[in-house]
Amino acid sequence: MLQPTEKIWHNGRLIPWDEAKIHVLSHVVSYGSSIFEGIRCYETKQGPAVFRAQDHMRRLLDSARIYRMELPYSVDQLTSGMLEVIRANKLKACYVRPIALRGYGDVGVLPKNNPIETYIAAYPWGKYLGDDALNDGVDVCVSSWNRFAPNTLPALAKAGANYMNSQLIRMEAAINGYAEGIALDEAGYVSEGSGENIFVIRDGKILTPPLGASVLPGITRDTIMKVAGQLGMSVTETLIPRELLYIADEVFFTGTAAEVTPIRSVDRVPVGKGHRGPITEKIQKRFFEIVEGTAPDEFGWLTPISGAREPQPVGA
Repeated sequence: MLQPTEKIWHNGRLIPWDEAKIHVLSHVVSYGSSIFEGIRCYETKQGPAVFRAQDHMRRLLDSARIYRMELPYSVDQLTSGMLEVIRANKLKACYVRPIALRGYGDVGVLPKNNPIETYIAAYPWGKYLGDDALNDGVDVCVSSWNRFAPNTLPALAKAGANYMNSQLIRMEAAINGYAEGIALDEAGYVSEGSGENIFVIRDGKILTPPLGASVLPGITRDTIMKVAGQLGMSVTETLIPRELLYIADEVFFTGTAAEVTPIRSVDRVPVGKGHRGPITEKIQKRFFEIVEGTAPDEFGWLTPISGAREPQPVGA
């Protein structure tokens, strides 16, 4: 269950949690016209720090641009707002959810007179696929639901409407006893999970689907590609046939929520030896060393909460 905190950032100012409400006839309710991000703040050895804060806010603005939503904030202003709400709620480790949505105005599909409302919430949250998933791995299925075809819904945008497709994938998996589902693209190649990117390892080669396979450009996906390079391993972006999942040596999910989660079986077929493999473990170990502040932050990915510069006034 969601654990409420005290404050939410709304259009440049902090408001009480319970006042962050919208009208039932807001455009977003009928048409799913929202964009959002999922960001983690980790309790590092040096104090709380947000992981890849500006990269997430840049993607939020990219999503807004794709959907013609004009947000009056820069990456720096949104990042400052995020730090402000984390500090106001006195959080150490938490999940951050920035949302921009089309609000109350016209009721038709064309959002001509609908204001854009921007919120940033922060709250405690644990491991997305369960506490044991990071070590033991998860059992997944290939979903009967495909990802959307090109030129239908823009996969590069992290938009609320896209996640109706994700809900179908995740609900089907849960009903059939799986932790998650893997969607194929419209051509039948591996795309991603309902809320995670995917990596496949065969004979020491690390593969991941290209963005053209209806894949969200995941921040953690990019992180893992850079971390692998740091460890002397390369990642190849390539189309992945479904059957490669059944003969892979290792498979793992990545995402802000999932972090780096091994997959131990696909459609009841064990992946490799049926548990986390050595390459996944090595990448996972380095990932957590970076986000927890026990390894050098060579890429400048951590934005500290304490000592961070104060938020700039909106419009500055």
